[in-house]
Amino acid sequence: MDAEDLRDIFRSLGPVHVRRMFGGQGIYQGELMFALVASGEVYLKADDETAGFFRDRGSRPFAYETRDGRRSIMGYWLMPESALDDPDEAAELATMAVAAARRAKSAQVRKGSRTRKARKAAEETAT
Repeated sequence: MDAEDLRDIFRSLGPVHVRRMFGGQGIYQGELMFALVASGEVYLKADDETAGFFRDRGSRPFAYETRDGRRSIMGYWLMPESALDDPDEAAELATMAVAAARRAKSAQVRKGSRTRKARKAAEETAT
């Protein structure tokens, strides 16, 4: 699947860009990665709110084997084959994936903010 195919699948989101990564591709709306391609399959970002939706449709999460032989599962779920040819379904799933990616990014920002506050409080206590 090439970058032009991916832009076509996700055209409902407006401009998206594709970056090569780890032998696959990351699909972005702005700086927000909402999908990835690995081994020719498209995976969409999911979280606690949306993983059940994908699971109920027979999807599976993206997983890979680590250097030490363990299996790592990421928060991306296989895009149903039907959505690759159905612009309405692709649009619905892409919107869900972008929302999940935004929630994840927001949670990271909040976590980082708490970490900075805790570090500052510790520094103030130490002085």
